[in-house]
Amino acid sequence: MNPPKASPLAIVAQEVGLSEITVEYSRPAVRGRVLFGNRPDGNPALVPYGRIWRVGANESTKITFDTDVSIAGQQLLKGIYALYAFPKEDEWQIVFHKNTTHWGDGRTAYNATEDALRIKVKPIETSTFQENFLISFDEISHNGLTMMWTWGGTKVAIPIEVDTSGLMEAQIQDKLANGPTAQTYYEIARYYQEQSIKQEESLKFVNKAIEMDGDTYYFQRVKSLILADMGNYKEAVKAAKISLKLASLQGKDEFVRLNEANIGNWKKLGFEK
Repeated sequence: MNPPKASPLAIVAQEVGLSEITVEYSRPAVRGRVLFGNRPDGNPALVPYGRIWRVGANESTKITFDTDVSIAGQQLLKGIYALYAFPKEDEWQIVFHKNTTHWGDGRTAYNATEDALRIKVKPIETSTFQENFLISFDEISHNGLTMMWTWGGTKVAIPIEVDTSGLMEAQIQDKLANGPTAQTYYEIARYYQEQSIKQEESLKFVNKAIEMDGDTYYFQRVKSLILADMGNYKEAVKAAKISLKLASLQGKDEFVRLNEANIGNWKKLGFEK
């Protein structure tokens, strides 16, 4: 027989920048129980304070990082880890554990010397009730996110950072060394512009794209933004007008509107009469 599990399996995968984080865990329900600390009668709750918890149910919860990360300011190498927690009323210890072979929390087999990383976080009381234990990700940017554990009226937030700029720069240098095309130069210029970095280099790269492949509405659009970032609004307006004209010819209404808005804003600043 294969009956349904009281705590069903869940897998959550989240891209962040150029990295991916995957968590595999089981989702127990509250079912009217006291979750953390002690029950009103003084007996231990489902997860007693100070004792190891598997962060879910059934097998140990597994988290996979496909690149190196930083968690609460501490470095953690890419790989697969078991997630454990030691909850207390006003502070939780969160453990990323190298031994992923234990069933559940490992109990007497758990060995703290096999921890890869241990951090401390403050539990948060929530205004909403979460019946089934939930691991989710929020506050996602190119450079990091927050992993959330929510169950009952309690939430724990774990900040995770990734080195997207370092990974991206390695890709850029590889592309530049291996037969870059006009599209390559454009994509590098656009990335630098979006990140507000390396303005001189990004202008050089978008000009190289135009030199190799001619004017396009998106080449000139990025060029106008780079020039505006550099404070050269006069040349930015010129590039935006070229982009607008090309976008109009191709029926790219969104880019027509974007260019019109930028030209209008730059003129209001008095850089073109």
